Amino acid sequence: MAYAAPVDDMMLALKTAGDLDGMIARGIYGGLDAETVRAVIEEAGRFGAEVLAPLNTPGDRTGSKLVDGKVVTPPGWKEAYQAFKDGGWVSLPGAEKWGGQGLPEVVSMAACEIWNASNLAFGLCPLLSQGAVHALVSHGDDYVQRTYIPKLVSGEWTGTMNLTEPHAGSDLGALTTRAERQPDGTYRLFGTKIFITYGEHELTDNIVHLVLARLPDAPAGTRGISLFVVPKFLVNADGSIGARNDVVCAGLEHKLGIHASPTCVMKYGENDGATGWLVGEENRGLAVMFIMMNAARLGVGVQGVALADRALQHALAYAKERRQGRSLVPRVAAGSPQGSRDAPAMSPIIEHADVRRTLLTMQSMTQAARMICTATAAALDLAHLSTDPAERAQAQARVALLTPVAKAFSTDVGVEVASMGVQLHGGMGFIEETGAAQFYRDARILPIYEGTNGIQAIDLVTRKLPLENGRVVSAFIAELERTVADVKASNQPAFGRMADRLADAVDALKEASMWLGRALAKNPEAALAGATPYLRLFGLTAGGAYLARGALAAAREGHSPHAIAQARFFAENLLTATSGLASTITGGADVVIETTAEKLGG
Repeated sequence: MAYAAPVDDMMLALKTAGDLDGMIARGIYGGLDAETVRAVIEEAGRFGAEVLAPLNTPGDRTGSKLVDGKVVTPPGWKEAYQAFKDGGWVSLPGAEKWGGQGLPEVVSMAACEIWNASNLAFGLCPLLSQGAVHALVSHGDDYVQRTYIPKLVSGEWTGTMNLTEPHAGSDLGALTTRAERQPDGTYRLFGTKIFITYGEHELTDNIVHLVLARLPDAPAGTRGISLFVVPKFLVNADGSIGARNDVVCAGLEHKLGIHASPTCVMKYGENDGATGWLVGEENRGLAVMFIMMNAARLGVGVQGVALADRALQHALAYAKERRQGRSLVPRVAAGSPQGSRDAPAMSPIIEHADVRRTLLTMQSMTQAARMICTATAAALDLAHLSTDPAERAQAQARVALLTPVAKAFSTDVGVEVASMGVQLHGGMGFIEETGAAQFYRDARILPIYEGTNGIQAIDLVTRKLPLENGRVVSAFIAELERTVADVKASNQPAFGRMADRLADAVDALKEASMWLGRALAKNPEAALAGATPYLRLFGLTAGGAYLARGALAAAREGHSPHAIAQARFFAENLLTATSGLASTITGGADVVIETTAEKLGG
């Protein structure tokens, strides 16, 4: 089916979770107004629907291929990228100083969702370029910034992130790619990197690789990692393309999904060494790379929202068309086929209660994840754009707290909603031709990318929960409690038991947060055993609160009745899991700690 950007749902998230109107009123976004934001999202939606979405299925079937050392992307890919670049979509979030349009993170995030919902394999390319820009803006020297940032911002060149090696996985301290100092101030790199998205392609004239490597005299572990910018082609003094650098794509991975996105094995220094330039300080490259990774983590969370929404749209259209069985309470519209006297009419499956329950689950989870990502992006904007240093610091702490939740909860939602989409299609969902299977296959990488979701949960519990001695998470929970109070005070009959269920969830989050804070000091392994259920508890509670804010806005303004239905359903059907998750966190660690490898068998 055709893709349509969910503009109304995006705008509701921007206005409630992102406080768009408040940020505009305060002048945080300069002269930007809500009408312009909506117009940008609508135009992005048209590009996604008309240019990118039609390439999604053919691209999946064709895939990218390595031919004579060169990666060939599917038919139409290069033309689509050229139109994408010429339309200014790559430069949307770039600073005006570097030739970008300077639009805020919340607008870039909404556009990012559209690119990835319409064609995830395509959307991965500009996402990585934007991450490279973040790293180079923050730590590149004058030469590196002048040479590479304008080309990345314009989309004339693309960027990559080279972290993982075959033996290292997520343990970056184990990487062995080496860098050797040169008399002219450059470095020569030697080593192999794997899982490099768009490490080689024909879409642009040059590719800018950001590569982690180790100097000969570097300390062991993560304290001895440096970051280098290594272009596919060297750049002449006048900015023109020069000689080919000593970096090649040695192979493409054969993957479960995202077939059109080339995932490359990259070899550096097969001859004299790949020429690179240091980014930041020697032996402090991981800190710089984390700037790129954190930007990518929010982007990957948005990809989870995107795949969830695409699977939802696909399933909803199918549920309205597919006829099977007879509902207990027929809702067939006038003029619909009614069957014959001998064969009672079958109902569209959307008339069955269990199908509607599935669709409500898909809708509410998708919007909850969208709102968490929007809130994170808005905090990122505030951290960059506020004129008050204290407010900037507070917003940056909020970004740190929410980023692992935005990444992990949203990508889990992407997989779960895509799986529900397959299930709703029944046997046809398992057939590739219906399209539901691709969304599930594509979504499955997202909980693994940019730090697995288990790593995100550990980061949330061990690094973010203790921020400012727990004051950051306490301030966030206090905000959720105010939302509960607002829902209770609204006295809206349409809200059902939303206030009570949300209050229970916030209490569960508070209880679990306090328990984990104590466990970190006394029994850190028990805290780690509860990390993943804690992140789920956090995501459900935050998502429920943001949905409730959307419902309050809908009730005040007298529109978007589906926002009320989604928030109520989420509260009454999904937030009930939060008390169980809190029990798991506070009382389920012992068996995990006591279970040895031998007890697991096998």
